[in-house]
Amino acid sequence: MAKRQPQRTCLGCREVKPKRELLRIVRTPQGEIEFDPTGKKSGRGAYVCPNPECLKQLFKKNRLEKSLGVEPPPDLFSELERFVEEIERG
Repeated sequence: MAKRQPQRTCLGCREVKPKRELLRIVRTPQGEIEFDPTGKKSGRGAYVCPNPECLKQLFKKNRLEKSLGVEPPPDLFSELERFVEEIERG
């Protein structure tokens, strides 16, 4: 029997997808918000598709702030955009 993949909802498009396909943003126990490329940092996680449109929705509608309860740092969006561009380039 195949092992079940954990499912998470993208905060941008609101689609449920396998956890491994999404980018994780974490609120650490210290209250800081960080991008978590490994998916293993401790803290409360929020997920978004590696898609520029989903990133725009995430920040335009303050969904990250609502989900994690803390305002994200301004450089987080540019860090996520750079990561998504690298993925798209291959």
